[in-house]
Amino acid sequence: MAAEGGNVNLTIRPLTPSLWPALEALFGEHGACNGCWCMYWRIGPEYHKRSREKNRNAFRRIVRHGPPPGLLAFDGERAVGWCQLTPRQDLSWLNRKRTLQAVDDAPVWSISCFYIRRGYRRKGVMSALIREALNAANRAKAPAVEAYPVDTKRPGSTSNVFTGTASVFKRLGFKTVALREPSRPVMRHNLKAR
Repeated sequence: MAAEGGNVNLTIRPLTPSLWPALEALFGEHGACNGCWCMYWRIGPEYHKRSREKNRNAFRRIVRHGPPPGLLAFDGERAVGWCQLTPRQDLSWLNRKRTLQAVDDAPVWSISCFYIRRGYRRKGVMSALIREALNAANRAKAPAVEAYPVDTKRPGSTSNVFTGTASVFKRLGFKTVALREPSRPVMRHNLKAR
């Protein structure tokens, strides 16, 4: 899927086994955020206690077994952005955080994290990934897409915005459905109306 990402023309594709080398090139040898390899929302802080290699191998197994656990944004052949997109039920650690527990029993899909290559940040890559995530979830017949961004306009909000920023989600039609902590809304985009 071709997408506009600010002043960058992007192609966004689901992460399949054949694209694993592109994800590795994007994440680097350290695995993006402190060796997480997108395991945090699956196993929680336990990922810190495991080697980066173990986290990498666990995520690679998820990719191999499918379905694709997210989307990669490319500028030409270079991977420049990542968005984890999966049914919320695949991310059991979300329910362990009081502020992010399920709002209801709807089988929503979750956008739980991003990683954007340096030099491509603040150029619309996150927005392009979110738009394609909505399309992908809609094709999978999900009723809604949920996100857990940081509201950077709130005093005391974290600068660790790997879950995205509330302003971007709001601009793309997401609504706050729970606010258990002032700077960490649970936001949703209803796909039934699309």
